[in-house]
Amino acid sequence: MKDLTIGIDIGGTNTKYGIVDRDGNVHHQGNIVTTDYEEFNDYFDSMADALREAIHFLPNDKKIVGIGVGAANGNYYTGCIERATNLKWKGVLPLAQMLKDEFSVPAILTNDANAAAVGEMIYGNAKNMKDFVVITLGTGLGSGFVCNGILLNGRHGIAGEVGHTSVNPTGRYCNCGKRGCLETYVSATGIKRTVYKLLADYLEPSELRGISFDNLNTKMITESAQRGDIVAKAAFEYTGRILGMKLAETVVHTDPEAIFLFGGLTMAGDLIFKPTIRHMEENLMPLFRGKVKILPSALHNQAAPILGASSLVWDYLDKRQKATAMV
Repeated sequence: MKDLTIGIDIGGTNTKYGIVDRDGNVHHQGNIVTTDYEEFNDYFDSMADALREAIHFLPNDKKIVGIGVGAANGNYYTGCIERATNLKWKGVLPLAQMLKDEFSVPAILTNDANAAAVGEMIYGNAKNMKDFVVITLGTGLGSGFVCNGILLNGRHGIAGEVGHTSVNPTGRYCNCGKRGCLETYVSATGIKRTVYKLLADYLEPSELRGISFDNLNTKMITESAQRGDIVAKAAFEYTGRILGMKLAETVVHTDPEAIFLFGGLTMAGDLIFKPTIRHMEENLMPLFRGKVKILPSALHNQAAPILGASSLVWDYLDKRQKATAMV
C-alpha cells in the first residue's frame, strides 16, 4: 500500500489541490475558483466534493494519509484561517478540523507562503539551504522564512507577514485595515493599481489605456512591457524598486542565503527580477551586498505550494513516529 498526501493551496483567486507521494510526484491536480463562493461552508463543500472525486479514482494500492493546507493567515498552531485579508470570508475558520472530520485523516494548515517555503526546501533549489526566504507574488504578497533549517512560525503561528509591512503609512488602502502595505504595491493587484496611477501621470500613448481595472491582468501588462509600452515598463520598474527596497530591509532580519520569488508576477522574468535585484543591492547594508541571491522558484508555480502543503503531512507523520518510538 503506497501512502499519498493531499496538498491544498488556497489563493485569493484560485484554490489548487493535488495528490502527492513522498518523492514529490503529483498524481492528480485540479483547482476550483475561490472567488465563486460567498459563503465559506459552500466553498468547503465544493472543495470536499472535488477531493472525494480525485480520491475515488486512485488505484486500490494507494491511500491518503493526511491533508496539508497553505492559506493566507493560516495559523499552524490552531489549524484556523484567521481574518485573512485576501479572502471573502471573515473571522476565524477552523479548516483543519473540518477536513479532519470530513476525511478522517490528520490535517495540517499553515500560511500559504510557509507551505511554499517548505516545498522549496524539500523539492526545490533550497534543498541544501538552511537560511532562506520565499516571497509569493499573487493576489497579495506572502512570505515564508526558514532559519537554520526550521520554518519560522512565531509565537502566534503567523510569523512572516512582510506583505503588511509599511511602504507609506499614508499610501494605498489595504484590505487589512492599514494604509501603504507592501502588498498594495507589489502583487498582481498592486501592479494593476500602479498602472492606473501611471496612466494618469503619463501623457504618452499606451495600449493599456481603455482597459478596465477588472479586465486588466499581469499577463497583459507583461506583454505590453515586452512590446515597449512606456507605462507597462514603468510599472515594472516602480514595482521592482519598492520590492527591492523592502527585501533589503528583510535581509538584515534573518541574513538569508537566498530569497526565492514565485507567483504570477514572476512570470514577467527579467522585467521584475532585474529592477528588484538592482534596488535591493543599492539599498542593502554594505555588509550584505553581493551575498544574498534573488532566485526564481525551481518548482512550477502551481506545484510549489501544493508540494509544500503536502510535505507538512510527511513532517507531522515523521515527528509522530519518532515520538511514538521514544515512548
